[in-house]
Amino acid sequence: MVMPEHVVIEPMSEELILWRCLHFGPLSRETIDRFPSYDEVDWDYCRSRNMPLLVKLTRIYGSCAILARVGDRVVGQLRFYPKVVCKMEGAGGLCLLQKHPNGPADDFAESDFSPLDRIEDKTLSVHCLMTGSSQQEENPFQRKGTGSLMAKELIQWAKSRGWQSIEADAFEDIPLIYQITGSAGQNFWKKLGFHAADRYPHPYLQEPSEFLEQLEEQARSMGITPEKARDKIVMRLIID
Repeated sequence: MVMPEHVVIEPMSEELILWRCLHFGPLSRETIDRFPSYDEVDWDYCRSRNMPLLVKLTRIYGSCAILARVGDRVVGQLRFYPKVVCKMEGAGGLCLLQKHPNGPADDFAESDFSPLDRIEDKTLSVHCLMTGSSQQEENPFQRKGTGSLMAKELIQWAKSRGWQSIEADAFEDIPLIYQITGSAGQNFWKKLGFHAADRYPHPYLQEPSEFLEQLEEQARSMGITPEKARDKIVMRLIID
């Protein structure tokens, strides 16, 4: 495993609010507002909704993402939110490129987010993990250790801030999961000290679809049963 040179891992700050993800390649302050020609996303809407929300969360909690950058280009992201925020009315699925209920509601940034000292369950939830871009034919940042470095930075950041645990959704270790879902396999998290706290059939992987067909085919080729491939695994780390 050879790391790309000059990769810097750091919490997201207001210097660059990563209001959209890396689906179309690395982003910088100069390029983040240059929208790709992709009709399925209302870019102006997403920016106007996401920016106030991410700025507010960053000011209250210190950050809500760990970024990997090379020079001024962000090449990796690990988004996280307090678990209590994820459960709030209006949070939806917190996907920044989708409308509610998959994404946050239009007015979610106006919600009253409790500071850490007023939160009983001091758990952070990992929302998504991405290195490079699945839309690019060549991805020099995937499977090179960038994701592990971001996760380790999150653990240290959370410990220094007073968080008590971290949870992350995971799946069986199937390459297609890394490419499409923004989630890592369970072994990725186990190597970082996480353990499986829960496991159940993923609600979005029960109905027939082209993606599910590809997932099950890849799982069989790796000796993983289709039933296990459809499971969602909750990984948990207790911070010492």
